[in-house]
Amino acid sequence: MTVMTTNTAGRLQGRVALVTGAGGGIGRAVAERFAREGALVAVNDVRAEAAREVARGIAAAGGRALAVPADVSVLADVDAMFARVEAELGYVDVLYNNAALIDTTRHFLDADESWWDRIIAVNLRSVFLCSHRAARVMVRRRRGVIVNTSSGGATRAHRGNVAYDATKGGIEAMTRAMALDLAPYGVRVNGVVPGFINTYGLTEEQLRERERTVPLGRYGTAEDMTGAAVFLASDDASYVTGQFVAVDGGVLVQQRSANVDTFPVEGFPVVEPDLA
Repeated sequence: MTVMTTNTAGRLQGRVALVTGAGGGIGRAVAERFAREGALVAVNDVRAEAAREVARGIAAAGGRALAVPADVSVLADVDAMFARVEAELGYVDVLYNNAALIDTTRHFLDADESWWDRIIAVNLRSVFLCSHRAARVMVRRRRGVIVNTSSGGATRAHRGNVAYDATKGGIEAMTRAMALDLAPYGVRVNGVVPGFINTYGLTEEQLRERERTVPLGRYGTAEDMTGAAVFLASDDASYVTGQFVAVDGGVLVQQRSANVDTFPVEGFPVVEPDLA
């Protein structure tokens, strides 16, 4: 478990922050950092016990947190989650949309409708549902911040991840469009773009191989994401909206082809071209 201390800088003092997909990885690190910055944190995850564990850890470190398990791809769950947060913590000042499916690799030719629909629902529809619910209150209060987790796959391609990359491209387009629509009401919408962040339990050999493509020479940690998250959520970014902060060790700026492996397509034998 991450070791926490009590409030350090207090840049989110007294604000209510809802973090989706906060049962582990980046979401957990962001929730814990928000708490250290003084926020009252609603910890969401579809895994109820994971959400409760993170909330208990925040409370044990002297913060205030509420576990709100919910499937954020389902409208009824989203409405119930926000209603509970508002009743027990107050209106949401900061929404951090992080919930996503990440184990989604499948060759395009092996894809099917159910695979596509599930990834779109969890990764993209959830951002719309949570943002729409939060924004309806934020615009009445003339303040609020929405931060979305994107990916390098929004502008580049991951092999075997057509649906995942489509959701991240959609998130970036949504972020820009929401920023324009909500700016007149004092609501800001931005995003973060993680690079190679080790939240997947890779072996040391796999880590060493992958970090060779990172200009800063190391893989990222979930905690590396939290500085950008706090900046965008705080008044330090009061004149920033519709933008993305890449936290990637320089991966996305380089003109270098990463070492990748192709993988076979099930049921689709290679057909040699007719060169006659």
